Amino acid sequence: MREETISSRPRAGPALGWWLVNAFQAVAGLLWSALWISLALLVSAVTRGPRIALAMARHIWAPGMLRIGWMRVKVYGRERLDFGEPHFFAANHLSWIDIPSLFTALPVPLLFVGKRELARVPFLGWYMAATGMVFVDRGRGVGAARSVAGVAERLRAGWSVLSFPEGTRARDGRTQPFKSAGFQSAIESGVAVVPVAIEGADRVLPPDGFRPRPGVIRVILGEPIPTAGLARDARADLARRTELSVRELLAGVARAEPRAEG
Repeated sequence: MREETISSRPRAGPALGWWLVNAFQAVAGLLWSALWISLALLVSAVTRGPRIALAMARHIWAPGMLRIGWMRVKVYGRERLDFGEPHFFAANHLSWIDIPSLFTALPVPLLFVGKRELARVPFLGWYMAATGMVFVDRGRGVGAARSVAGVAERLRAGWSVLSFPEGTRARDGRTQPFKSAGFQSAIESGVAVVPVAIEGADRVLPPDGFRPRPGVIRVILGEPIPTAGLARDARADLARRTELSVRELLAGVARAEPRAEG
């Protein structure tokens, strides 16, 4: 009986091993981010523009973060887009690792839309401000209107912008309803909306804590949805169409893995 009881207890070795690995990854990730964000801020100040700093994020910082976590990104659907044109990308949000995954998946200088609270985060907030990313107010009124105008301005200037219309990360992995406010900027600028489905990010980096695990993150780009000629009050319908497309892309991954591009 005693032998059976002892053998049925979970062994602490693997759990301790992962704790040590994750602690190392956390320190490495913080140092890596602090280094490259600092360099990007310096470059932005010298060049007086965000383009080189954004290229550093895509080609150096983001791939490094994925390697630290032993993660790979597979991309599908790039052939659907003309990357010489600006797009409003709308993605589901599963994990913090979505951001470096999208930086590497999309071959363009990419501006993110983030909540206003991020502006107060050291390094991250400074980087977002220096590269022209948009901080949004969740409420209504003047602040929200300025946020929409800021995104539309960047789209009209030729930048591609990515938003997480759910408003927060999904805790259970399920796609939440898309909020419509951000889609107003796509309509005002006449830029096509691209549904983006992210799959697997919550498995390799769960949203509740920092516990990276090796694995694959899939980023699937859907068919662009034109906005030219849409009325200003069409944003709710546009949000629903985009959300439905993201859900269909995720269902396609669940049925059978398509051919990857990277």
